[in-house]
Amino acid sequence: MNISELVTRIKPGRQVHGAAAALLPFERDGRIAVEAFQSHVAATHCAGLTNAVNMDTGYANYLNAAEKGDVLRWTREVLGPGIPFIAGAYIEGESGDTVSLYRREMDKIAGWGGTPIVFQTARLHGIPSREKIAVYREISKGFPEVLGFELGPVFAPNGEIFDEETFRGLMDIPEIKGAKHSSLDRLQELRRLELRDKYRPEFRIYTGNDLAIDMIEYGSDYLLGLATFAPEKFAERDRMWAANDPRYYAASDALQHLGDVAFRPPVPAYKHSAAIFLHLTGRIPSARTHSMSPVRAAWEAELLRECAQRLGLMSAQLAR
Repeated sequence: MNISELVTRIKPGRQVHGAAAALLPFERDGRIAVEAFQSHVAATHCAGLTNAVNMDTGYANYLNAAEKGDVLRWTREVLGPGIPFIAGAYIEGESGDTVSLYRREMDKIAGWGGTPIVFQTARLHGIPSREKIAVYREISKGFPEVLGFELGPVFAPNGEIFDEETFRGLMDIPEIKGAKHSSLDRLQELRRLELRDKYRPEFRIYTGNDLAIDMIEYGSDYLLGLATFAPEKFAERDRMWAANDPRYYAASDALQHLGDVAFRPPVPAYKHSAAIFLHLTGRIPSARTHSMSPVRAAWEAELLRECAQRLGLMSAQLAR
């Protein structure tokens, strides 16, 4: 795949479907900041993005069943009836039959009117492709819409990037309407787009590459943790792309700068970066993260302050 071939793949004027993986914020005393969470979900929807809750950004790997159920309820309460949202179906560390565990989580999500996105589990690592596909076929059966998920191990040890045979097989499952691809490898994602265009053009590839948010130019949609930092700025960028507005490039560059800062190693600490950024911009009550989640150094706020100023998200008062 050479440079000239890549240029021909660019799709200007395309309407992009954007989703933001919502950060779960905390009060200064460590309690979940419910009001701030709901306000941020509402703001994300009003900006024009789809909310994705109980994702990695929302500490799906650390929340217990009751907390994840609360998040679903809070999301539906603030969005109101009929507004779509996405939610993670996460089973890692639980005992029982794989299909039954997944369908239990997916039933809960569907019960609140959400679309389940299937987090991977280490228990499926290393099994033959046909068996893996069969599991996904069983867990998806009967649901109106399911999303797949490829999560690079750099984010979480239960993640994996599927081989091409497996990914192709997932595309053949009618209930699976799309998949989030989080390899942080744009060439790998371009190959996914090739498969999609060849075999199932309506299948959505949601980029999870916070280090290459310009993948929308090549036909990806997105489901990004980075989008929760500034959902209205992502929506503005998307409208510029759809309108062939040259201001798109400056907007995209500013957002990518934020992504490069927030998603530097160790990558899982981006959630603390998100909390710091949203606190700096006055959207959540504290920069606290989940107690089990990795944290950034004390000077992180200075890096993110510059990013927020570049995006025009800090008033003169907040910038001081």
